Amino acid sequence: MDTRNFFIYTRKSTESEDRQIRSIGDQLAELRELARREGLNIADTFVEKQSAKTPGRPVFNEMVARIEAGEATGILAWHPDRLARNSVDGGRIVYLVDTGKIVALKFPTFVFDPSPSGKFMLSIMFGQSKYYVDSLSENIRRAHRQKLKNGIMPGATPTGYLNDPKTRTVVIDPVRASLVRRAFELYATGDYTLDQITKAVNELGLMSREGGPLSRAQCHRMFGNPMYYGIIEYSGELYDGKHPAIITKELFDKVQVARQRKSKPKTPKLKPYLYRGFLRCGECGCFITTETQKGNNYLRCTKRVKLDCSQRYLREDAFALQLEAYLQRLVLPAGMADRMCGELEKERDQDTAAGSVATEAVRLHIKDDDDRMDRLMQGYLDNALSLEEYRKAKAGIINEKKQKEENLAELERHRSGWFEPAIHFTKALKTVETLASSHNPAEKLEFAKTTGSNFRLLNRELVCDPRGAWQLVVDQGSFAQHTSAPEISGALAAGETRLDVLQRRR
Repeated sequence: MDTRNFFIYTRKSTESEDRQIRSIGDQLAELRELARREGLNIADTFVEKQSAKTPGRPVFNEMVARIEAGEATGILAWHPDRLARNSVDGGRIVYLVDTGKIVALKFPTFVFDPSPSGKFMLSIMFGQSKYYVDSLSENIRRAHRQKLKNGIMPGATPTGYLNDPKTRTVVIDPVRASLVRRAFELYATGDYTLDQITKAVNELGLMSREGGPLSRAQCHRMFGNPMYYGIIEYSGELYDGKHPAIITKELFDKVQVARQRKSKPKTPKLKPYLYRGFLRCGECGCFITTETQKGNNYLRCTKRVKLDCSQRYLREDAFALQLEAYLQRLVLPAGMADRMCGELEKERDQDTAAGSVATEAVRLHIKDDDDRMDRLMQGYLDNALSLEEYRKAKAGIINEKKQKEENLAELERHRSGWFEPAIHFTKALKTVETLASSHNPAEKLEFAKTTGSNFRLLNRELVCDPRGAWQLVVDQGSFAQHTSAPEISGALAAGETRLDVLQRRR
């Protein structure tokens, strides 16, 4: 009987490289049978569930430390690759054999003796194990690169998508996709903090793959993942995905703006003031807040950047009249709107070829983007661009291409070029008159957000930048008569009520 002490060491990784290796139970059974057959004295048994690709395994390090302390002089393992798959750990075993700390290594699948030739063969086995891991990693990376080139996300997909094992593609999750889209729509409103949208998402019933609620971190990652509008982000680089998009890039961009806003309520306990977070100070750029004094709501600058900001408070009802006056400037009389819509629809019916021309132009632009991508890749291969420059330029081209593809899809759905947006815009002008005179300030505010941007207060007056075609309407100034902002502010400051101003206006 061998009186020397041996350690049994078993290891199994959860990674793909070890899927065909015997289980821990099988290894222990084989090694104990080997110890019984050869009459070996087993001092302790070590079980590790971790990859050996890199140094730092805690159980292995403990075993080596105890061998160096003289508690054992031999190791039983299923195969040399159980002990090491990296050069550092393999070198430690060989060095312990060289120094006599290890006098015996026994394997059911490999014969070792501490002679020079035996140590040489052991080193070869460790080297072969390392080569296997390295080549396997390279094969996996190559497969991932090929998947990305084909527009397929490697690995697990985010919430809202599924991996189809039959076609090896990414498909939409029929249960979660609509909930993901609704979550993005809610966040895009700008009315939620991350904590609040996390709660709202879970209330919608959107669950993780494990069936539990989504955490704050999971929601944060979801709302920043471009995969939902058709772009794959992998290792800091963007790729054009072939999977179906759940949302549009426009909606994704709105969510990114909402994520960066600092004006959202910080706690649900804040009073639900209608205009809080909507305006900035025209002098210092700080946000305008709302507070209640003596039964009236007042809008004032927070003065967080410039303490001596000279802007004074403005009563909320005075601001409401200014917002109404702004909407009145966008009014198009109903009769004129009907005539314009009739003419536009007539032109649309007569000029169906306009849509074909537009779609062909967008297709050419998309082809230009593909050519730019090829030239960019060639520049990178020729060392004319650094990796960082290449990735930055590539991300820009991919996002531009994705936006054009969405525009192309929109044109192909309507096949009516600019007519549909023009008709929609004209009908919106027609409805402004009713909206401006309504008694629903929330509806007025939401409509104002769609027509303008950069809303601010300067000298108690509302100032904003109308968007797109709305700027043309404001510049015309002939669609409707309106009361000036100074007149409203002055009247209310003098003590007149909102009703007084409206009656005098009539």
